[in-house]
Amino acid sequence: MKHIADVTILNNGIAMPRFGLGTYKAEGEEVASAVATALELGYRSIDTAAVYGNEEEVGRSIAASGIKRDSLFVTTKVWNSDQGYDETLRAFETSSKKLGLDVIDLYLIHWPGTDKYKATWRALERLYAEGRVRAIGVSNFQIHHLEELRKDSETVPAVNQVELHPRFIQKELHDYCASRQIQIEAWAPLMKGRLQDNELLQGIAGKHGKTVSQVILRWGLQNGIVIIPKSVTASRIKENSEIFDFELSAEELAAISGLDASERIGSDPDKLLF
Repeated sequence: MKHIADVTILNNGIAMPRFGLGTYKAEGEEVASAVATALELGYRSIDTAAVYGNEEEVGRSIAASGIKRDSLFVTTKVWNSDQGYDETLRAFETSSKKLGLDVIDLYLIHWPGTDKYKATWRALERLYAEGRVRAIGVSNFQIHHLEELRKDSETVPAVNQVELHPRFIQKELHDYCASRQIQIEAWAPLMKGRLQDNELLQGIAGKHGKTVSQVILRWGLQNGIVIIPKSVTASRIKENSEIFDFELSAEELAAISGLDASERIGSDPDKLLF
């Protein structure tokens, strides 16, 4: 993991960048500029979702970048209100049109919600079989959701995108996914800035001449996690990408993991029903 373009190979053989840009709650010119800045800096993975309301802007920035399509990795997600077999197929067409992309690299079920996710998964399998998506996966799925999915499908999700940061490492889920070759991807890897004053992280950052954010992101990478920090600030987008010129020791990695307190800042997937 020495370069921003480093990839992990998903369980279907597709290469996915280990590092990318998240675009949650970024809209209009703000997100268009952020994506353009990221691509100029060497980012090659962009994560969006139907509910973010920014797929058109993301698509326009990708098109304007002039970067070859096969050098980019674009993820989007089907929202809760669009779950179900036919509903998901329609939602995908809408996302594809907004992004201006015939093929999406990774399409995720945004939340498990209710048992509708099984019908949604069948729709994703169809899109995958038809070549409209290169990989399919889930987001915010717990072990029992993945086990339920396994009962009715032979297709193992390529990715599970979940809340994950030093205060919420989800070790049991991470281990489960690793044993089944499901790549864990972290949203809110920086805990939305809430770890900046942590003394342990500040000490490790000072030792390496890095920022707390850079140390956290490096911790994620060295734990085999795909990370997609969100920012719309050019300087922060650049800072987040400068994590490939140092390594944390085994002791530092363990100390950071020791900050775990099962402290979730987002919704609990078992309580978000629709």
